[in-house]
Amino acid sequence: MQVTIEGKPYQLVGDLPKVGVDIPHFKLFDKTNQRVKTRELFGKVTLFSVVPDINTDVCSIQTRKFNRAMEDYPQVNFITVSTNTVAEQRGWCAAQGLDNIRLLSDAEQSFGYALKVLIPDTGNLARSIFIMDADGKIRYEQLVPEETDEPDYLAALNALKKLL
Repeated sequence: MQVTIEGKPYQLVGDLPKVGVDIPHFKLFDKTNQRVKTRELFGKVTLFSVVPDINTDVCSIQTRKFNRAMEDYPQVNFITVSTNTVAEQRGWCAAQGLDNIRLLSDAEQSFGYALKVLIPDTGNLARSIFIMDADGKIRYEQLVPEETDEPDYLAALNALKKLL
């Protein structure tokens, strides 16, 4: 699979897992640098908003939009994932004045490899959205073909509503 960055093609590490399969195992790190494992997210529907670099405009817009949507879905885990370090993510949250957002670091690229959204040439994740049901099955995925474009928020939120 590939995406483009300002029109230039980049390969991903593989093909995204198919809708309906169990989400692959991965580990991420929260704002206190504590490990978050896949199985710890089971039990609730989870929307993963995946961004290449939290410190860029489009990634900030995507993260803020999903953060606002989160208020309408208190029963859902909303998680933004990037390869930024925990310290970079904490700095971004402080600069944005966002305290209750769940931003997880994939600095070790575990999530990127597991879900095949890592762009090896840049070390960043491809802009994408995954929705996992409470049992850990992928129920929705969206890969944004051009990294500088925003995702289709409405399609993702409509898919989310169908799971609730």
